[in-house]
Amino acid sequence: MTNPWLHWWSDNIPLPQRATFPRLIMALVLGSIIGAERQWRQRAAGMRTNALVCFGAAAFVDLGATLAGPTTTNIIAYVISGVGFLGAGAIMKEGGSIRGLNTAATLWCSAAVGACAGAGEMLDAAFVTALLITINLVLRPISRYIDKRSSYRMVTNALYRVRVLCSAAAEHEVRDTLLHSLAERPVTLKELRTEDSGDSNDVSVHAIIESAKPDSTAIEQLVDELRHSRGALHVEWAEITFENE
Repeated sequence: MTNPWLHWWSDNIPLPQRATFPRLIMALVLGSIIGAERQWRQRAAGMRTNALVCFGAAAFVDLGATLAGPTTTNIIAYVISGVGFLGAGAIMKEGGSIRGLNTAATLWCSAAVGACAGAGEMLDAAFVTALLITINLVLRPISRYIDKRSSYRMVTNALYRVRVLCSAAAEHEVRDTLLHSLAERPVTLKELRTEDSGDSNDVSVHAIIESAKPDSTAIEQLVDELRHSRGALHVEWAEITFENE
């Protein structure tokens, strides 16, 4: 009786001719192509991440087809939910903006490409890859053009981040100066927090300020008052952009 553990070695079918081999290679190549575009744009999930997601999805679906036969819908469902958790880690909330939505969606689509390849649907996998890259390349300037055109027709609020580095003893005075300056201007305080600055005795006071319209002059005046407050070592501000990728 042949040892089942040696069946793979004694099989007459060469490795490159097995169904699993071209499926996994196809998934790896397509995942790398998808990730190359993300890597070029310096996104959090680049070439390796997308290649691994696509390759892993293909491996799971192919394994399910090998063990359970053609019915692999449960395996595909588990792949979708698993990649959903992975994509959630790429989404970050920063003040009033959210980053990483497009990266998470790309990872989800990479898993779909891998699932198609793992199921033996090579043409579908290549077609989904082509459409995915087209979406990320072509629709990006179109969406920015629409945002730019719509900004002329609607009034949007502007968000600013102000950071004050000061000594721990002067934290309350810096906060009082900030709140007093905000009360004199037509702006709204959305968030105020204090963070330690490492091993030193200094702290960073962070404020998120909302204005009904872009008003950098008012923010500059506020920052100038903070610079003259006692204990303030460094003051900086920046407008928060709503880049969702």
